[in-house]
Amino acid sequence: MVDDVIRETRRERRRGHTSEAGSGSSRHPNYRSLQNPFLPQPVFGPAARFALIALILGVVAAIGYRVWARRRQMRTGQQAPVLWVALGLVIGLPLAVLALSGFPVSFNFPEAGRFNMRGGVEVLPEFMALLFGLVIYTAAFIAEVVRAGIRSVSKGQTEAAYSLGLRPGPTLRLVVIPQAMRVIIPPLTSQYLNLTKNSTLAVAIGYPDLVQIFAGTVLNQTGQAVEVIVITMAVYLTISLVTSALMNLYNRRMALVER
Repeated sequence: MVDDVIRETRRERRRGHTSEAGSGSSRHPNYRSLQNPFLPQPVFGPAARFALIALILGVVAAIGYRVWARRRQMRTGQQAPVLWVALGLVIGLPLAVLALSGFPVSFNFPEAGRFNMRGGVEVLPEFMALLFGLVIYTAAFIAEVVRAGIRSVSKGQTEAAYSLGLRPGPTLRLVVIPQAMRVIIPPLTSQYLNLTKNSTLAVAIGYPDLVQIFAGTVLNQTGQAVEVIVITMAVYLTISLVTSALMNLYNRRMALVER
């Protein structure tokens, strides 16, 4: 009697293990990796380098055309369609080269392998959280900076431009924005510097940024705490100084010249 009970218990256990194995086989062997989304990865053929060359030439030609159009406007007062010409050179020219070369671009789509995903580009949730958080947070402050700069321009400037026959678009671009930039650029520089410093919050959500690489991996490998922290400070100081220098150069260029 006891032996029959023991045999029945063993049979039930075997049935339970078999059902668990069957339900597990319906899942992906490495189903945890499937929690992260994957995107198709573009694969460029050898002829795609001609499109890259065309893009570089288009950017250079667009800058040259803009300089020529500004000098022509200062000399004759006639405006040139800079925007449409620039879009044609920067976007249309590379697309035309791609079309002539047969569009040498294919996509490597992700596929479920035996132990992991094959192909595609993995999108880390930590990176997406950091990206959206910094973009939304910084964009809100920059939008307020731009709004305050535009509102700082006297309403009489807009009315004077309308009286000369300018439309709202050219008035904003040629009259309001150049005067508002002297108010916008200083706080905009502070926001760019804040963005650099706020990116260090990536370590709080597990994304390997510069702080985690230096103060985490490098520090654990070397054990030189003071040197690693000094290098980390020097890297962020260099980024901040370069950003500040570029914005100061742009500020001097956009400053109103007193006559």
